[in-house]
Amino acid sequence: MPEPDNLGHKILSFFIKDAEPAGPGPTTGSTAPAGSPGAPAPQPQPVGQPDTKFAEHLANVLAQNNPPGPDYFEFRETLRSLTGLGLSEEKQFQAAWASFKAMGGAANVTTLTSTGQHYLTVLGADRDSFAKSVETAITERVGGLQHEQQQLQADNEALARQLTEIQQKQAANNTRLAAIGGEITEQSGRLNQNRQNYEATYAHFTQQIKDDLGKITQYLR
Repeated sequence: MPEPDNLGHKILSFFIKDAEPAGPGPTTGSTAPAGSPGAPAPQPQPVGQPDTKFAEHLANVLAQNNPPGPDYFEFRETLRSLTGLGLSEEKQFQAAWASFKAMGGAANVTTLTSTGQHYLTVLGADRDSFAKSVETAITERVGGLQHEQQQLQADNEALARQLTEIQQKQAANNTRLAAIGGEITEQSGRLNQNRQNYEATYAHFTQQIKDDLGKITQYLR
């Protein structure tokens, strides 16, 4: 049985046309490394499109669960080698089936269907595990962001309430300031009038006394 890594790449080639093993990127040339000045901005991948990293992962999952002996994958490899020969789809499957049996594969077609179903089950289990890991990541990462979002919204609401209270207090102060201006004018006028009235009364009293003193001096010798 081939090593899982080699078998994984072989399986990958069954599903992804012209699959090549991953290797280090070029060290020379005109292409600038990612993140360096002049490097093109990474383009977002289309939604719902096959992704190479996931294809390699699933191929490795299938390789790790590949039972000994020829099965569905050997049949698919043979079928793939018949493409481009101008055969009808039916003829391709029939020729692949003949070649599969000639290489020592089981003579019963159920070997293909049962191993194919086995791989579907393996992929389904991996999909469930991946979905669970995504949900966990969403809970941890997105949940944390949502909590921060709620806190910021609460802070903004509290600040809005404080701002409303400040504006109300400012409006009340302005109203009081306007009233105080009128009261200052009124009180100042009243006090000044009292002072003038006092001075007039004082002048009246002192003048009476002065007049009496003058008459005493005049009349009482």
